[in-house]
Amino acid sequence: MFQLNPVLAGDTTTIGSLGLCSVLLMRDTRYPWLILVPAIPGLVEIGDLDRDDRIRLMDETDTAAKALSRLFTPDKINIGALGNIVRQLHVHIVARNQGDPAWPGPVWGHSTAEDYSTTALNTRVAEMRETLNMSSAAPAN
Repeated sequence: MFQLNPVLAGDTTTIGSLGLCSVLLMRDTRYPWLILVPAIPGLVEIGDLDRDDRIRLMDETDTAAKALSRLFTPDKINIGALGNIVRQLHVHIVARNQGDPAWPGPVWGHSTAEDYSTTALNTRVAEMRETLNMSSAAPAN
């Protein structure tokens, strides 16, 4: 049975599902940042997916990246699947802008995350669900 890694669960809010992947919002107001997690138990590397699911992961990554681009018109979209701290396969999609706190370096480990207020979190989740054409009935955590 699939279970989300506790570190990911603690750092994110669930937006919904694109089919293969759960879509999570990283709770750091400084960066529009989504994380996709294929809802298949035991995955560590992209190569652990079968060919069809690898293609689906790339398609869903593209969908998420385009949604961030539409909402935030970033200078750059960063996409990465590191897994050095959390081994469960997950893909970060981060909208970056010149002048953001970590620019031009990576966002990982840059500084302490700045969490959303309840109102801002609800607004961000709603706008992401709308842009990704997801039902508002999907639970947020």
